[in-house]
Amino acid sequence: MGSGQVTDSSAPFDFRGKHVTVAGLGVSGVPAARVLHGLGARVTVVNDGDDERARTQAAELETLGVTVRLGDGATLPEGTELIVTAPGWKPDKPLFTAAHEAGVPVWGDVELAWRLRDRDGRKAAPWLAVTGTNGKTTTVQMLASILRAAGLRTAAVGNIGVSLLDAVTGDEEYDVLAVELSSYQLHWAPSPRAHSAAVLNLAPDHLDWHGSMEAYAADKGRIYEGNRVACVYNVADKATEDLVRAADVEEGCRAVGFTLGSPAPSQLGVVEGLLVDRAFVEDRHRNAQELAEVSDVNPPAPHNIANALAAAALARSFGVSAAAVRDGLRAFTPDAHRIAHVADVDGVAYVDDSKATNTHATEASLAAYESIVWIAGGLAKGATFDELVAGAAKRLRGAVLIGADRALIREALARHAPEVPVIDLDRTDTGAMLQAVQEAQRLARPGDTVLLAPACASMDMFTNYNKRGDAFAQAVRELGA
Repeated sequence: MGSGQVTDSSAPFDFRGKHVTVAGLGVSGVPAARVLHGLGARVTVVNDGDDERARTQAAELETLGVTVRLGDGATLPEGTELIVTAPGWKPDKPLFTAAHEAGVPVWGDVELAWRLRDRDGRKAAPWLAVTGTNGKTTTVQMLASILRAAGLRTAAVGNIGVSLLDAVTGDEEYDVLAVELSSYQLHWAPSPRAHSAAVLNLAPDHLDWHGSMEAYAADKGRIYEGNRVACVYNVADKATEDLVRAADVEEGCRAVGFTLGSPAPSQLGVVEGLLVDRAFVEDRHRNAQELAEVSDVNPPAPHNIANALAAAALARSFGVSAAAVRDGLRAFTPDAHRIAHVADVDGVAYVDDSKATNTHATEASLAAYESIVWIAGGLAKGATFDELVAGAAKRLRGAVLIGADRALIREALARHAPEVPVIDLDRTDTGAMLQAVQEAQRLARPGDTVLLAPACASMDMFTNYNKRGDAFAQAVRELGA
């Protein structure tokens, strides 16, 4: 609702003396309040919560002269001329309804960053942007590693790493930025125009926030609007190509696909263990450029190879050499809890993919191994598991289920993989992970993989997916002790 009210982003916006309301404290709200105050705006921060962390953040901002209202995120402060919102605030909140009725524009922190990127006469760094249901963070980190290998000044920013606002307003100058954007951030950011952008995949997620799959896809598709050089899409996911077709891009911007198969012209893909480029080469109908070996990708699971191809496509769109793609992929180390090999115990591999918090991510994780003892369960967030289990049934040696909504997975296993032995642990305490790993060890045979890929959120048992993955790794270490 608010995102449709933003004025022309090519017009300068003078913040001096303007009353700007920042909706939400936290990782985006606090930097936004600081930056706006520094630009001369009269800033009021409104926040739903009033806990100890919020009070600490409020006290820091109030020392600057920022007004903070805790426990009241619904009321539009009198005289507000612009709202800058944290990305997670839902469009149907009363604050935005009041703003709409008052004709007050609503920006997200990404919109603000875009409009501030070329202030003070400094050349603005172009954006190479990435979104998708899964794989965003890994792809952006791979991309930043490739860009650094090419000798470019860059940072992984947006939904990870350096704050996007800090990147565009700080003292450090960049040649190009690798930008991760969530569907929330894109909803509140209609103006950004990337050099090139990629949508990695689309699967139902955050539908309670967006209202429908169509609205979710439309917000993801905003990342292609106004692209200058390349719109990168997933050949295996037609919905991403549909978003490219619907986008209004600059003259000459190309559609570039990535595929785990042999690439057609204007695609990147895989041929005989090599990552190859048939998009950014001369005479792409006849020629291909070797970029790297599949073994240069860490880990070389299918979905991670797809991430690497997307990152390579964006880097190649920016003129990066094949050698830099290879060197950047070799230098990349994935974050913890993303299909991370923990240990081998008695010929069985133990892999932590606690970050697989939805069925789409777990499907990719299960596809990476031939014979699996699967540890799964947690908070389902409204997900169903029939399609996931049916697709993976032939790979499952056994399953160990934990967490509040484990019955949903157990029932799907009974329907689609009745021959697979299932151990249902009727407990949701954090100690359940040690028992789950012990039970998985009993089911596993040499050559198998015990895979933590829960397909569920962690908050029924753990603070976050990191803590869940740490508990798994600790349990595995106790097996091998």
